[in-house]
This record gives sequence, C-alpha cells and structure tokens, in this order.
Amino acid sequence: MAKDFNFEAALKELQSGKSLTGKDGILTPLIKQLTEAALEAEIDTHLAEEVSKNRKNGKTSKTIKSTSGSFS
Repeated sequence: MAKDFNFEAALKELQSGKSLTGKDGILTPLIKQLTEAALEAEIDTHLAEEVSKNRKNGKTSKTIKSTSGSFS
C-alpha cells in the first residue's frame, strides 16, 4: 500500500513552487491513495452483494490515467 500523504512536506513543496497536479505533482500521491481506497471499497461491496457467484482470488496491478498523471 502507498505511504500516507505527508501534509507538512506537501506545504513545503507548494511554497517552493512545485506543481499541485501532474506526474510529479504534490497531490498525485494523495489522489492515488484515495483512488485505490475507492476501488478497493467498490470491489469489496460488489463481492459482498454477489457472495454466491463471486469470490476474491487475488489482486492484479492496474495503471490509472488521470489529469494528475498515471499511477499503478
């Protein structure tokens, strides 16, 4: 799992002029963390509704493309 978003470091980077979004943007790690949590919750909910039909049998890596950049 991704490391926790460091708000103090983000503020320092913002003050130094680093971009908020994009491949190396300040918010990109936070957006990745939120997206992964949302996708995990979605699959857990889906599987809970379809207990008799589906079961979770592992994870595969996916690449997500967004306005903040791509991440896996």
